[in-house]
Parts: sequence; structure tokens; C-alpha cells
Amino acid sequence: MSAGAAWPELPVASWEPTRDTLTLWLQVIGKIRIARTPLLNHWWNAPLYVTTRGLTTSPIPGDAGRSLAIDLDLLDHRLDVTTTRGERRSMALEPKSVKDFHAELHGLLGGVGLATEIWPVPVELPEAIPFDEDTTHHDYDPEAVTAFWRTLVEVQRVFEVFRSRFLGKSSPVHLFWGALDLATTRFSGKGAPPHPGGMPNCGPHVMHEAYSHEVSSCGYWPGAEGEGIFYAYAYPDPDGYRDMNPGPAGARWDDELGEFVLPYTAVRTAQDPDAVLLDFLQSTYAAAATTAGWDRAALERPALERPARA
Repeated sequence: MSAGAAWPELPVASWEPTRDTLTLWLQVIGKIRIARTPLLNHWWNAPLYVTTRGLTTSPIPGDAGRSLAIDLDLLDHRLDVTTTRGERRSMALEPKSVKDFHAELHGLLGGVGLATEIWPVPVELPEAIPFDEDTTHHDYDPEAVTAFWRTLVEVQRVFEVFRSRFLGKSSPVHLFWGALDLATTRFSGKGAPPHPGGMPNCGPHVMHEAYSHEVSSCGYWPGAEGEGIFYAYAYPDPDGYRDMNPGPAGARWDDELGEFVLPYTAVRTAQDPDAVLLDFLQSTYAAAATTAGWDRAALERPALERPARA
């Protein structure tokens, strides 16, 4: 594990208990954001965002004349609740159960007069334990968490380059806390058939909103085996899509996930990690856009118009 490297080495097996605890902590935070924000298309009011020190909710409506934010400092390992009136409440990020984290965070919110009720059941996870009952998940390895955050910083940087190449509607690069994946999505502008659903503890309306329109999506997920994966998928799944060439060595179609995947290790160990990752992102998007018949000439920025990197 190399927390200080630009593309850190972070085998899933070395931090899986911490990863699972962190995912549940972030679900508590994300549900607070959902409870206090108006619904944006595709649940864009739900994710968290990468910062220069960790993760943030960004400002959340509190009450008249006051907003709040929940920030995780993943260098000093501290959570801060701050408000636009200058109030601040903090707690340490250290080994503690999800039950204790849930109670302590709600205590901080109550301490600034912004108590927030949430549905205390994790989403997208089978056999989920309610937050206020979960004493099973309690691990926190600070070095691993810092390494994960540094990975997110690098992934976001490359994803933003990829996002800049598209003129159509695209999502921010944001962290979805259901499965702990950093993702960005492109849209063709066409509607999509209702998603069949199937995610644990997610009603049909959740997936219908998320996939109301035709998409090509990509992301990074610290799951599976090895060091996690980059993934890309399309919804609906166009005929011939999964038979297309996904680009760099090591990329392949995964029948179980229903996605193209590229091991994080293949990017981290490459001579030019940015180029390998961009090749995967571009080739899988091109496969989706071509097989689905997107108007690519209208949606894509010509290469000559792309701003050069400093």
C-alpha cells in the first residue's frame, strides 16, 4: 500500500474491512444530503465530491438564511459539520462502529440545530444492517483511506479531461456512495425504457430516475478483486455493444457485471496511466455511441478545439 504515490497501490484485500465501513459512513452522509436537497435529474443531488483534502457534500440547505456542509478531511482524518453562520462541529475519523458514527454525526447536526431524519437502511447492499444497529462494521485504516482518496484525485483529473471532449449533456464527476464508485455519464438526448431495477433496498423509482435517458457511463470502483476496476456500460445495452473492442490491453467485457472493465492495476503500472485510462474511456464510449446510433458529430468536441493541457 502506497498512500503517497500519484496512483497508489491499494489491493482490495488489504483494506476491504475499512472500505466497507467507509462506504456505510458515506451512505449516512449521503442520505443526509438527499433529505435536505431537492431532487435533481438522475439523483445528482445525492453524490459527494472530491476536494483537496478529502470529500464533501458541498453546501446543503439548512434553514432560512443558513446552509451547512459535511466535509471529510482524509489527511487529518476528521469530519467537520460547518454552517454559513460560522458554526463548526467536528469528530475524529477513527475505528468506530457504524452505529456510533451514525449517532455521533446526528449529534453534531443536532448541536447546530439542524437535526435531520433519514431512512437508516443502507442501499445497494445485500443483507444490509440498519445504521443504528450496525456494530459489525467498525474498521478504519487511515493510511488506506488516504491512499483511496489520492486515487480518486487522479481518477477525477483524467475523467475531467474525458468529460471536456463532449458537448452534449454530461454529469459532473461525482462519488456515488451506494457502491463507492466515482463516475461520470454522457447522454445522447434520447429517452430510455424503464430500467428493470433489482438493486437491494432500492425501489423501482430510484432506477427509473437514474436511467430515464439513454446513457454511456464510466467509473472507478474499488471492488471486485485485485485493486479494483474501471468500468464502462451503456443503457439501454445496444445490439453489438458488448462485442466491440474495448481498447487497451487488459480491458474486456464482464458478463457478470454487464460492463466493460479494466483493472486499476493496468492503469497504475502503465508507463502513461492517463493515456491508458483515456483510451479505455474513449473506446468504450465510442462503442456505445456507434452501436446506439448517437449523433456523434453534434455531441462531440472536434479534436482541434480541445484545450491543451498546461
